[in-house]
Amino acid sequence: MLKFMDFHQNTPKPPDDRANPQINPQANSQINHQDYHHSVKRIADRLAKIIERDTLVAQSITRLRNYLQVDRVVLYYFYSQWRGQVTLESLSTEEFSILGSTGADDCFNAEYAELYLAGRVRAMANIEVEPLHPCHQEFLRGMQVKANLVVPVLTNKGLWGLLVAHHCRSTHFWTKDEIILMQEIAKTLAEAPSICQS
Repeated sequence: MLKFMDFHQNTPKPPDDRANPQINPQANSQINHQDYHHSVKRIADRLAKIIERDTLVAQSITRLRNYLQVDRVVLYYFYSQWRGQVTLESLSTEEFSILGSTGADDCFNAEYAELYLAGRVRAMANIEVEPLHPCHQEFLRGMQVKANLVVPVLTNKGLWGLLVAHHCRSTHFWTKDEIILMQEIAKTLAEAPSICQS
């Protein structure tokens, strides 16, 4: 908030006249000018945070994909309670893109959400032999997933998103080191100011 010092404090002025734009049109112009600059600054600050957040996530998922040597690593961001979409991805080839995918909302319900809120990590080396709900299995098949690793991104506000690694060309056994790295990166993202304050 901007504050101005009034150098004419001892001069009697009718306060209502200054505040009323019909009596003092210049006051309206000053208020609009201040509001405009305040709005522009708010928008610029918000955009800077979004760019900072997206850059951090993009670098993190690229690093993960390179380390894991998998076909796809994505961030599934929750924009409302248990509703989300893939907002960023790193791919071995464009054919594996699922950017914008909203997921199987019928499969991801409060029960799954509670598990991820509790810090659940789900590592599936082969989705065809995992005890999955048919809806979930069909959803993964539709995205060409053969192996799946999911780690929650938990902020102080709750479940912010899911960090997901997919291998699409073959099954993949997830090592302890791979799972730990995913967890560490999820924690780094969760603690980043551009994410935990969003």
